[in-house]
Amino acid sequence: MHTADILDVIGGMTSQLKAYAAKLPPIVHLTAVPGGVKPTLEAIETYENLVSRLRVQSAGTPYKSLNDSLIESLEAFEAGRLFGAVQSLLGLLDQLERMKCDGEIEVGRIDEKRMAEYRAALRKILPGNKPELDGAGRGM
Repeated sequence: MHTADILDVIGGMTSQLKAYAAKLPPIVHLTAVPGGVKPTLEAIETYENLVSRLRVQSAGTPYKSLNDSLIESLEAFEAGRLFGAVQSLLGLLDQLERMKCDGEIEVGRIDEKRMAEYRAALRKILPGNKPELDGAGRGM
């Protein structure tokens, strides 16, 4: 398993989150929708398959430490907690950066660029994604 494999899955998860975020109204009144607005069953199944694939492939590798963040993101997505899912993926990207700095994994230039693109895409989903917040949430 390589960093590119992890980033493929993160890319799929990010696209699921972006699609879900695009379907949400700008303001969701929980009094009108007590259970909140949840993703479709197909979207949840796709997200779950991505997480499962990564968990199976990462067994016995340094990447297995990412499993907790993956599960957190999946649980948040299933419950319709978009921001929780985004925060978990941002945390996962931070964890990959730490693993790279500690020498546990190798990350090439192309993978570094992909990580930056996914981080930017995830930050755009969060409220308050103003230019003055660029660089926020990197954890490093």
